[in-house]
Amino acid sequence: MNWKQALKDYRDYLKIERGLADNSIASYSRDVVKLITYVETNELQEQPIGIGKEVIQQFIYEVAKVVNPRSQARIISGLRGFFNYLVFEDYRTDNPVDLIETPKVGRKLPDTLSVEEINKLIAAIDLSKQEGERNRAILETLYGCGLRVSELIGLKLSDLFFDEGFIKVTGKGDKQRFVPISEINIKYINIYRYEVRLHQKIQKSFEDFLFLNRRGAKLTRAMIFTIVKRLAEEIGLKKNISPHTFRHSFATHLLENGADLRSIQQMLGHESITTTEVYMHVNRRHLAKVLGEFHPRNTIRD
Repeated sequence: MNWKQALKDYRDYLKIERGLADNSIASYSRDVVKLITYVETNELQEQPIGIGKEVIQQFIYEVAKVVNPRSQARIISGLRGFFNYLVFEDYRTDNPVDLIETPKVGRKLPDTLSVEEINKLIAAIDLSKQEGERNRAILETLYGCGLRVSELIGLKLSDLFFDEGFIKVTGKGDKQRFVPISEINIKYINIYRYEVRLHQKIQKSFEDFLFLNRRGAKLTRAMIFTIVKRLAEEIGLKKNISPHTFRHSFATHLLENGADLRSIQQMLGHESITTTEVYMHVNRRHLAKVLGEFHPRNTIRD
């Protein structure tokens, strides 16, 4: 088995067996491609079935010269998954990455926005422009439902169940979930739908997509990033934010206001509760307030 065949089989496995989306498959494959490039550039003879720890260790050493520890850890994790697949399929009896030490990195806490900052960003939208109502509905949905960018741009009219108070979201690996939606979020989506979108000329095959560009086609991820960045500049926001920041803020604000972690997990579409636990980074002032309000022995008694 050569590298090209091994990588193709691995991608097929991720798609068919694991049910991963194209973006995830590309991400998992990228680290393997880097190893393949290293092997070919250095004219090494090792193939995926026979490559040993020493070659991979040297590859990681070279990588460490140009990337930070977090990126190193991600590459090692990606390679470990690839070789685990080869072991699983009986191509190998061992995983050469298992004995390679992963750099210690601290848990990176997600950036968040305050409620006031979110209100300022939304207020900065120019509603006199054609795309104004659409952009307001987009930000309200990112924050109001905690969606990923890919979930937002993939949202369809047929996914809106406003009478029941839910939207159907297609997440990673095409897994679907129902997410509750607030009345104010419904209000702004309907304003966009019936006052703007209704009058657009929509391209064929995009009729069911909720958010459209000026040409009547599906929005891109890059466009959502551009909208958010421009609004941040408009209000002079110093934080480095992205559309994902609204998702982090959604989860953090729910947690700070008393929502339980399991409910947040379901709304975010996390497979594991440990992924959701990153939002337990609520600030110390809030934790002190919780202690003072709920601990039975929070005051001195005579």
